[in-house]
Amino acid sequence: MRARTKKILFSFSLLVFLFFYIPILFVIIFSFNDSKLGTVWTGFTLEWYGSLFKNSQLIGATLSSLYIAVITTIIATILGTLAALALHRYTFIGKKSVEFLFYIPVVIPDIVVAVALLAIYGLLNMSLGLNTAIPGHVAITISYVMLVVLARLSSFDSSLEEAAKDLGANEWQTFWRVTFPLIFPGIMAGALLAFTISLDEFVISFFTLGPGSNTLPVLVYSMVRLGVSPEVNALSTIIILLMVIVVVVVGLRMRKGENLNEKKL
Repeated sequence: MRARTKKILFSFSLLVFLFFYIPILFVIIFSFNDSKLGTVWTGFTLEWYGSLFKNSQLIGATLSSLYIAVITTIIATILGTLAALALHRYTFIGKKSVEFLFYIPVVIPDIVVAVALLAIYGLLNMSLGLNTAIPGHVAITISYVMLVVLARLSSFDSSLEEAAKDLGANEWQTFWRVTFPLIFPGIMAGALLAFTISLDEFVISFFTLGPGSNTLPVLVYSMVRLGVSPEVNALSTIIILLMVIVVVVVGLRMRKGENLNEKKL
């Protein structure tokens, strides 16, 4: 019975794995396809990688996406980490309500946030552009950072901070030499999650960018009716490769940091 259950679970896990990664594999393969048709393989070529860097529209949209994602990640990581620290360390009136408020952006549809922001910008008579998309991106990513860091803090041994203070360290020294190195993996995981969500965000960007501004998801959506150009597959492959490299480097850095912390402790 156990062996049968194992086989069923393995088969199901394999199907889920294939469901997620086969489309990515197809994108990578067809980025080298000689045909402009996305579903017909005619031969190998690197033409689309060459023409990608001549496509100013795609490059501009990618740079805009990266700009918004980087700014969003910095703001969301700082605010999310501070919120997690406050909720973990302190007891105050309405703490549960505040914590509940951070869950709201996770469960409500992006369209609600987008429409709300658009209404606020209209009341303030603000012109739309790249910067008006950032608050919406921060609003939906800060909660994810807070939840990841809070999960890391839940396994944090507070006696380490007390020991540091007993040895003469002040609050600032205790945080940077004891607390921060131990929660750093959680902060980095939250930052990566925020960056990925922001880079991929379509609905909020579509509503709050305004005319003349494009992010990569918005541009790809506008191209769908006419057919997505092969350069998009090439760009997607480059982004996948870069994200894999970033995840591997950050993962190794986090593991190295954890090993160093264990040796110090």
